[in-house]
Amino acid sequence: MITVGHVYLYFGTGGGKTAASLGLALRSLGHGHRVVVVQFLKHWEETGEYRIRDMLKPLYEIRQFGRPGWITSGVESEVTVGGFTTSVRSVDDKDKEAANKALDYTERVLSSRNPPELLILDEVCLAAHLGIVDPVKLIDVLDSLPEKTDAVLTGRYAPQELINRADFVNEVREVKAPASLIFRKGVQF
Repeated sequence: MITVGHVYLYFGTGGGKTAASLGLALRSLGHGHRVVVVQFLKHWEETGEYRIRDMLKPLYEIRQFGRPGWITSGVESEVTVGGFTTSVRSVDDKDKEAANKALDYTERVLSSRNPPELLILDEVCLAAHLGIVDPVKLIDVLDSLPEKTDAVLTGRYAPQELINRADFVNEVREVKAPASLIFRKGVQF
């Protein structure tokens, strides 16, 4: 049997999934490990985890493969949260193309001469849930993790296949939150 790294999965309707994965990134960086973050569905470069990339080089790398606008399976519209305005739109072929580029990039990172000790696939669970990423192909990628590489998967909803494949699964659920959305720099983004 080939030994591969472990897979950690953070999913659920509560906030903090990406923050939990970034906490693991900080811990890993503290040990001098290389961390690669691949963000599916995300494109906004004003998040703290993206803005810090140059300060943490060469051990920290982050790539975004999302397109503008939040994705919904319902009515398309525009929303404003804490002064930030974005469109809400349906999934299309360009989203699938971007997600496949993210998965291809992930495969290249893992097969490189120096794969990271920690790989974070942010929002990949939601991408798989929405049908943007093929869960079977994602599992094939996870099954090829180098022994020294652990992977963290995040996203609001996780297909059962990913839950079954993961070694550690944590469901994040909201117990209490203010009635209006909070969008604080350095905490929510």
